[in-house]
Amino acid sequence: MALRSTIYRADLSVSDLDRQVYGAHALTLARHPSETEERLMVRLLAFAMHADEALEFGRGLSAEAEPDLVRRDPTGAIDLWIEVGLPDERDVRKACGRAREVVVLAYGARRVDSWWSDNAAAFMRQSNLRVLTLTGEETAALQTLAARSMSLTFTMQEQHIWLASSASTIELAPARKMSSQK
Repeated sequence: MALRSTIYRADLSVSDLDRQVYGAHALTLARHPSETEERLMVRLLAFAMHADEALEFGRGLSAEAEPDLVRRDPTGAIDLWIEVGLPDERDVRKACGRAREVVVLAYGARRVDSWWSDNAAAFMRQSNLRVLTLTGEETAALQTLAARSMSLTFTMQEQHIWLASSASTIELAPARKMSSQK
């Protein structure tokens, strides 16, 4: 018998002062049996950083060649494709061909630097790609906020992020490895 996904619910209040985006989102996240809470929380962070009524979670780890998060325009074309983790360069290149903008939110402690050095030259050829990285300390702090039922407040100002629950607040500053040429 296959293991089932674990359901997490998050009430997320977003105040993105950089984009002038404010809102409340009631989210349901399915955590695949092979997914860590760390990855789940990075997906939630990616949602908060790009919050939009049209932004949706992808089908997850079991669906290859699909984004972790996606925003489509009214015609169904992909406006924004978001990957979390350390995706293969070929997959990122394919995503750049399918979407107007692609964002990679990379994490993985010590492996991020190696992944970046192996892929940076190929990534630089993509004009619609933005790569941000989180440190191991940042994702460990992020994981402390994980709960099956969460109420979180997200604030972003000048690329600094504060994520707060009723028990604690963490500060994150994703490093920008590269930005779209747009």
